[in-house]
Amino acid sequence: MKKIITIAREFGAGGGEIGRRVAKELGIAYYDRDIILKTAVASGKLDPEQVRRWDERVPNSFGFAQSLFDFYNKPLDEEIWNAQMEAIRNLANQESCVIVGRNSDYILAEFDHCLRVFVHAGFQWRVERMVGMMKDATQEQVRADAREADHARKRYCEYYTHRAYGDARNYDITLNTEKLGIDKAVNLVLAAAEDL
Repeated sequence: MKKIITIAREFGAGGGEIGRRVAKELGIAYYDRDIILKTAVASGKLDPEQVRRWDERVPNSFGFAQSLFDFYNKPLDEEIWNAQMEAIRNLANQESCVIVGRNSDYILAEFDHCLRVFVHAGFQWRVERMVGMMKDATQEQVRADAREADHARKRYCEYYTHRAYGDARNYDITLNTEKLGIDKAVNLVLAAAEDL
């Protein structure tokens, strides 16, 4: 039986690492932003240059004027959102996998055998973890990047899903890696995935 595990995460909390390790332990595919967007490009739905320019941000200019676009004139982010949503559903239909980010928990809400995980930690812990991983970055730069990434993910989630980012009710389990550590978080996800 297929197992789908989605992992949403705060910047620096270790969601990507947990996802890679869980996928390896289970012997299943791992997908993150880069792989999902490559899949969307390969489907012919997106141009590679569009994807290069795009980031996980809601356009600053959305609002009333945006609602006037018809299906064929959707803003770039809408095109990417739709292509990415289709790619995620196709991947989940094809095989067992771990999917990190991209609001995959929301996109796959109707899928059976799907474990939805949210990984979070205290802000300062996340900053220190990332400084330890990025030797050339200053703590001030990592702190600014973390705030920006958290803000962008929150806006992206709320704009496309109309749900609050990080709300525990949207997930099967939430993991505080500051308290648990990465190893225990991996083991908890593996244990939760056993009965999928």
